[in-house]
Amino acid sequence: MTHLPTMVPRLSWPEVWSRRLDRHGLSAPAAGQPADAVAAMCGAHAQVLSAAEVSIAIRVPGTTRNDVRGALWTERSLVKTFGPRGTVHLLPTSDLPMWTGALGALPPSSNGLPAGARLSEDQTDQVVSAIAEALADAELTIDELTAAVLARTGSWAADPVVPGFGGMWPRWRQAMHLAAHRGALCFGPNHGRKVTYTSPQRWLPGFRPAPASGALASLVRCYLHAYGPATPQQFAQWLSAPRRWATQLFDSLAGELHQVDVAGTLAWDVAGDTAPASVPPHGVRLLPYFDAYTVGCHPREQLFPGPAAQRALSGGQAGNFPVLLVDGTVAGIWHLRRSGRTLHITVEPMTRLTVGHRRDLDVQADRIGAILEGRQQLTIGSVTVGGHA
Repeated sequence: MTHLPTMVPRLSWPEVWSRRLDRHGLSAPAAGQPADAVAAMCGAHAQVLSAAEVSIAIRVPGTTRNDVRGALWTERSLVKTFGPRGTVHLLPTSDLPMWTGALGALPPSSNGLPAGARLSEDQTDQVVSAIAEALADAELTIDELTAAVLARTGSWAADPVVPGFGGMWPRWRQAMHLAAHRGALCFGPNHGRKVTYTSPQRWLPGFRPAPASGALASLVRCYLHAYGPATPQQFAQWLSAPRRWATQLFDSLAGELHQVDVAGTLAWDVAGDTAPASVPPHGVRLLPYFDAYTVGCHPREQLFPGPAAQRALSGGQAGNFPVLLVDGTVAGIWHLRRSGRTLHITVEPMTRLTVGHRRDLDVQADRIGAILEGRQQLTIGSVTVGGHA
């Protein structure tokens, strides 16, 4: 191990897990509203919206899935949009200027489509402009949005060149994530079973993306507060951004960051952010699909120790299985099957559960039942369902 100067703060892995659990509201539920919990975890992954509802509610005492839905569709303190990695997220509406300012400034991602299928830079700008205009005062389904974009651009936007579920999507859809990152698009409430899209201006009047440099600095600080100490490479993976770009971004913020030695590995944290966690890592938690803690915490070999890596990761990717968390690290997986109001919860531990762990697990299962407004039946056994795609 490289000898480090004495002024570099040193943390053990238990201290890191303790701190992250505390800041995610997982050591003990945090006071506040759903939007506060989402801000603390740097966004809630919402590709599976029911899982996002559980992720948020387990962090806020007394909160149910209907409270999260109310925050999203009635209070509008949350917004559903394309967030980190181009995946669907719930974000605090008040933080949307920062998020769009930062995400809109990311380097262009690689495009795996053949050259003839890609949008040119000018076509991309045309599509984003068309989306912004079409959604300014409307909630449109994907078919309605397609018609609106084509009417404002050209026939080239309709070319079926993008592989999608069950067929080929029109060329313009390559720019949907970018339109969200530039602040032109977010999700609206469903019309029946159909997804709709609208303008975030309707959620946050006067909204516009924050200037890129300040937004990126704020996002780094938020990320490190929730997931630090961390490296630029881990930040890049969380954001799906180039590693070299992330390293340069951290270098540009050197005056605001400091290095930390975590069990012999150097990582970064926000300067002055030295407050210890209130308690050591402890207790049992049931985290749903794609929970932010599971997806955002690194390194994987520490979060998923021993057999947990083989059982709870999918090709090295986190989030595809709901996980059993014991003292801050993954120690099993679980599955929920609903039958009417009965919630059949099966937990497959990969470590011996103490009497205290079993007691905590019963409490957690009861909490899942309360969040989903059902009666839980807990079973310790094998999970036979595969991971989420």
